[in-house]
Amino acid sequence: MGTAIQGSLFDHAERRPLGDGAWIDVRAGWLTGAEDLFDELVECVPWRAERRQMYDRVLDVPRLVSFHDLTTGPAPHPAITRLRVRLNDIYAREMGEPFTTVGMCLYRDENDSVAWHGDNIGRSSTEDTMVAIVSLGARRAFALRPRAGGRSLRLPQGHGDLLVMGGSCQRTWEHAVPKTAKPTGPRISIQFRPRDVR
Repeated sequence: MGTAIQGSLFDHAERRPLGDGAWIDVRAGWLTGAEDLFDELVECVPWRAERRQMYDRVLDVPRLVSFHDLTTGPAPHPAITRLRVRLNDIYAREMGEPFTTVGMCLYRDENDSVAWHGDNIGRSSTEDTMVAIVSLGARRAFALRPRAGGRSLRLPQGHGDLLVMGGSCQRTWEHAVPKTAKPTGPRISIQFRPRDVR
């Protein structure tokens, strides 16, 4: 399989400040030649369904998930290792630590989603961090909104796109992948995080 990563990511011309120390980097088509990677990940990743307590009921989580601590075990596919190495080359110095885990979500169709949240479990309420997300498959909206209220953003994420949330983004903003009214194909989200962020 011939996946390739754009070499121009060191140029942060597409960094977008969000205020209060939060920012995002958006790179359309960052991962090229990945047409086969989506199919391979669908087949080789140990996907699992989860259930969550929501008020007085236990409900199915509307997506399949897979989580891997790359400091204690191998990645589920060699391309994940290559992506992690490249992202660490670019962001680890700025972040002050490497990405050490990969979480993946398989959104099977327009009915799968993830609710508003921030990825800061296990971190101090004042600690900044980064989360890098590579999208494969169908285009879906990635939504962001300030926790304190204000205008939200909807960023279309397509096959091979990279989105990095940094600075205070996980503390001061929330993100979601909403359901859609229009039928859509499957999408895989590959999320790289540092220690203690989930």
